[in-house]
Amino acid sequence: MRSHYCGQLNETQVDQEVALCGWVHRRRDHGGVIFLDLRDRDGIAQVVVDPDTPEAFANADRARNEFVLRIRGRIRLRPDGTQNPNMPTGMIEVLASDVEVLNTAATPPFQLDEHGKVGEETRLKHRYIDLRRPEMIDKLRLRSRITHSVRAYLEGQGFLDIETPILTRATPEGARDYLVPSRTHPGEFFALPQSPQLFKQLLMVSGFDRYYQIAKCFRDEDLRADRQPEFTQIDLEASFVEESDIMSLTEDMIRQLFQDVLDVSLPAFPKMPYSEAMNRYGSDKPDLRIPLELVDVNDLMRDVDFKVFSGPAKSDDGRVAALKVTGGAKLSRKEIDAYTDFVNIYGAKGLAWIKVNERAKGIEGLQSPIVKFMDGIIEPLLDRVGAEDGDIILFGADKARTVNEALGALRVKLGEDLNLYTQEWSPLWVVDFPMFEADDAGRLAALHHPFTAPSCSPEALKAEPANALSRAYDMVLNGTELGGGSIRIHDQAMQRTVFDVLGIGDDEAEEKFGFLLDALRFGAPPHGGLAFGLDRLVMLMSGAKTIREVIAFPKTQSAACLMTDAPGEVSAEQLKELNIRLRQKAQQGGDGET
Repeated sequence: MRSHYCGQLNETQVDQEVALCGWVHRRRDHGGVIFLDLRDRDGIAQVVVDPDTPEAFANADRARNEFVLRIRGRIRLRPDGTQNPNMPTGMIEVLASDVEVLNTAATPPFQLDEHGKVGEETRLKHRYIDLRRPEMIDKLRLRSRITHSVRAYLEGQGFLDIETPILTRATPEGARDYLVPSRTHPGEFFALPQSPQLFKQLLMVSGFDRYYQIAKCFRDEDLRADRQPEFTQIDLEASFVEESDIMSLTEDMIRQLFQDVLDVSLPAFPKMPYSEAMNRYGSDKPDLRIPLELVDVNDLMRDVDFKVFSGPAKSDDGRVAALKVTGGAKLSRKEIDAYTDFVNIYGAKGLAWIKVNERAKGIEGLQSPIVKFMDGIIEPLLDRVGAEDGDIILFGADKARTVNEALGALRVKLGEDLNLYTQEWSPLWVVDFPMFEADDAGRLAALHHPFTAPSCSPEALKAEPANALSRAYDMVLNGTELGGGSIRIHDQAMQRTVFDVLGIGDDEAEEKFGFLLDALRFGAPPHGGLAFGLDRLVMLMSGAKTIREVIAFPKTQSAACLMTDAPGEVSAEQLKELNIRLRQKAQQGGDGET
């Protein structure tokens, strides 16, 4: 039905006859001549319809925004003074000989060029309209180019694209599973995969050596800007590899991707141990574009007459850290109070601060409600953080985890608010993660997942599990974790040792992971891999604020689809087939449960 896409037209095609199909983006009537901006996925072309073609003119006259048209006509240069150099097709127009209305359209719920005034709920409710916007088309086109580049790279490295099951069994991987009841096995459930983790390890046992997949994953967890209940991973696994092999391969892939798609040469990928990242930045995914660092001052604060500081400084699990902001003394009290409210979100009880007005005057040159407690340590403190006139020092004092989370988040917010970024792109490898982390009750849990290989022997792991490091690695870009992976456990004895440390007994391990443990008995090779969050990658590369902007049909923050009204109720017949009976809460004033 068409010879060209609208956005493909240019001045080299003058006098060519073309056929275009698309939507009316805008209609204008100028003194008896009708101008139609016809839009498709590639762009907009200006169409001119004059009264010399009566049938075409009549159809153009009744066309309205979002009507679907087919246009036939001749390309010509726009008259002098009417060109639009800001538009790819702005030098030409199409003089229509025929206008065919393929479909009418109701008045859209919002104008495509006024979407910024429309709430996200309205846009998601009518996502098929929202997706017509050039900005959304560009994001999804970029997503397609990214997956194409990734596939081409991995295929060129000998990786095979292999699908893994969507209906599987529930396994503990850090989040709640989405469960699917089985009609043929009453009372039993499938689970949607949180990742293809176990299956890709089984593919390594099967000898496929190099696997990849653009994989759908599902996690029933609290949502935020970079999380969705269903998301997409670039998943890969390889056999007979060390950490350096996977890191080198995936780093080259990301470098080539940025070069191919954005024409960007990424800077060096430094490696940073997890402990250093947490100590300096309060985060295991630090944004190195922001030149702010946390500085430990525990030793200076142990004996101050200020229990807010001295208490955590003396505690085994406490931390007192300082964050110096160059030029930050200009922050108003109102702004400091707002930052105090911000760190409260992360469990901090407050935000102490010192403004350095004139350092040469000692305490007299400082402004703060806490300096009266700092007598004797002011100079060592200012020296340690490198404070100069005009700076502000912000403090966190609490359990180390709380201080890291609060000041780590504050560091990022200050970077955004004060525009402290020093470069556009800042990649990083974070390595040497702890094997386990303790919960509030002191129980150990796998920091990544229980199939990550430790960097020590089974005997050392048993002896000091809390100090064991894993063979895991995360790729971070601009403060976002792009992907994470590890060398996996390929030895059955080591896998059982990890389960023992986690308190997973033989019966539970056999019941949940028996198929994997069996496979490890039959010649499993050393193997490892990495999974990238495709949605996060597209979000960063497109400059979007949330991954909802780069997914065609995303869910809301409450894990609902406004467009399809999902999740929704199902019929009694369907529930009966699944052997499920719903227990409804009693209505207010009712007789009880039904």
